[in-house]
Amino acid sequence: MSTNETLVHVVVQTPAHSGVAGALTYTHDTALPPGTLVRVPLGAREVLGIVWDANDAAVPDGTALRAVRGVLAGLQPLDAGWRRLAAFAARYYQRGLGEVALAALPPLLRDLTPEQLARRLRRKPPPATLAVDAFAPTPIALSAEQASAACQIDAQSSPALLFGSTGSGKTEVYLRSVQSALADRPEAQALVLVPEINLTPQLEARFRERFAPLWGDAAIVSLHSGMTPPQRLKSWLAGHQGSARIVLGTRMAIFASLPRLALIVVDEEHDASYKQQEGARYSARDLALWRARDAGAKVILGSATPSLESWHASDPAVGRYLRVAMPSRIGAAELPRLRLVDMAQQPRQTVFAPPLLAAITERIERGEQCLVLLNRRGYAPVLHCHACGWKSDCLHCSAAQVFHKTDGTLRCHHCGAAQRVPRACPACGNPDIVPVGRGTEQLQEQLAALLRNIITPERRAARVARIDADTTRARGALEAQLAQVHAGEIDVLVGTQMVAKGHDFRRITLVAAVQPDSALFSSDFRAPERLFALLTQAAGRAGRDGHYMRAHQAVPELWVQTWHPGHPLFAALARHDYPAFAAQQLAEREAAAMPPFSHQALLRADARTQEAAQAFLRAAADAARAASLPGCEHVHLYPPVPLAVQRVANVERAQMLLESSSRGALQRLLAAWQPLLHAERCRHKGLVRWLVDVDPQAI
Repeated sequence: MSTNETLVHVVVQTPAHSGVAGALTYTHDTALPPGTLVRVPLGAREVLGIVWDANDAAVPDGTALRAVRGVLAGLQPLDAGWRRLAAFAARYYQRGLGEVALAALPPLLRDLTPEQLARRLRRKPPPATLAVDAFAPTPIALSAEQASAACQIDAQSSPALLFGSTGSGKTEVYLRSVQSALADRPEAQALVLVPEINLTPQLEARFRERFAPLWGDAAIVSLHSGMTPPQRLKSWLAGHQGSARIVLGTRMAIFASLPRLALIVVDEEHDASYKQQEGARYSARDLALWRARDAGAKVILGSATPSLESWHASDPAVGRYLRVAMPSRIGAAELPRLRLVDMAQQPRQTVFAPPLLAAITERIERGEQCLVLLNRRGYAPVLHCHACGWKSDCLHCSAAQVFHKTDGTLRCHHCGAAQRVPRACPACGNPDIVPVGRGTEQLQEQLAALLRNIITPERRAARVARIDADTTRARGALEAQLAQVHAGEIDVLVGTQMVAKGHDFRRITLVAAVQPDSALFSSDFRAPERLFALLTQAAGRAGRDGHYMRAHQAVPELWVQTWHPGHPLFAALARHDYPAFAAQQLAEREAAAMPPFSHQALLRADARTQEAAQAFLRAAADAARAASLPGCEHVHLYPPVPLAVQRVANVERAQMLLESSSRGALQRLLAAWQPLLHAERCRHKGLVRWLVDVDPQAI
């Protein structure tokens, strides 16, 4: 290194198990401030890197250092708050710093040269603020509950859990809180998170209607994986440069660069979609809490069915969050009544119980709409030959290929393998292979046949539509289908959980869940919590418009077909009593020392054989005990077991659960374990990969 060169510490995106977790050292002819984006050599490639804070590691004498090849000038450095967020996420979720930090940037930015970025930055965005307050729409008058909630949130600095029933007007409280936060500081920014991409368009429309007249259309941007790379880069740059005052997005938006962040809203905070399931397995909800505290910003968690972790934290006896309740629906609209159908009392092979079918028919004839929920897409989960016992098992996974009748295929929902439906049993030649079980395709077909003679008040035949991941693949398909529902062109909507939450359907008066029982006795301790949330959210789609319900003298209903009508979950659901359900679940979890009364992590291993996967896990556990790693005495390591779907894409999967009453002890063990895990990987040749999942949402 020459005397006029400066050492620069740069984080780059390295493979997950490369062992390179921190910054690499390069040289540059001038000092570069931390957060600067640079192009640097890495092996034979040139990659994007982020200049990081100096570390104390000395460079050995004689080390040949490579030089920074380019600086992305014109782009202000990523601020210290953003760097702290990336560092915390990498540390807590046991991933490399470069892996987390670089993955948080827009993909297109990672590929741009300094010259290409300079050309993009020369495209001036429209001004962020407009002095047109007089033309702003008049805000909706708040109900007493909404006004009280908004005041409580404004008056407190601690995280707020907004516990509002479906249809209680939580979104309007978010809007008021955003307006309050941004009005206090002209340069302030707000981040609003939703769990799924399909919820962003309607939320963006409401925010634009409210705030575009105040600050300009460019002040509101979206950020999610459904956008094109140029769109994502444009939105990210708008947030980074401060021209975007409100960023709406899914979990990835938690890493948006927002230098003047004043408020974070996490809508439907209970939703499992906030937990990333690939790469760095972070929880956007939990990072939102950390980021808000670090930035001195407010955070609002909203849900009709909060996660039990958040509910426990908002207990006045615990006092970590402020609990704000809004139990009533806007406009004095009724909450749906629960109607349980005991399937043991129905004719055999019944898909829609006669009372439910009669109720749906009555609603259609009155011009109302219905929603039928089944959280399983496809026509049937499996094809089966009764002659020889053949099933449509996937050749690459320990799961069946799902029968999709619409395009005549068998598709694996785990590895994506697909094939045409065979004309006869591949094993014995029997032509009578039959579908077993039901998916949304089959429900739509059967319901359309049952309702074919039902006439609506408009003197037309009843129409049945389906919304799931299969019908919404094309760009704009979901928006078009939802528009049909809102326009009253659809009488019965069949769908998966993607239509059960967040959507504001005005004419749906009946919701039916046809096969919810599997979650009642699942081995996953979170299954009842997820089922209660799903049914509550689905029920919340019914009867949202009080004026419509009163004009038609309609009563909103949730019908549930179940073999276990006496289950305590349904008793709490009938009373809309989430607090009672949560108290019962928390008592069980405390007795069993499960989250939130303990802390968990999973060590996962993928290998060519199940034996190799479990051997790696056992060796890793033995190494941790032999080394007496910090925190090891306070962490229980369970024996390794196969995953529920143990083989995916010809890779065998196993996992080992770690549990501790001390989060700190668990984190100390995981951090100290990393070198041993890298060493064990080298000794197990059959291992494909390993990963750590901190605070797992499914076990």
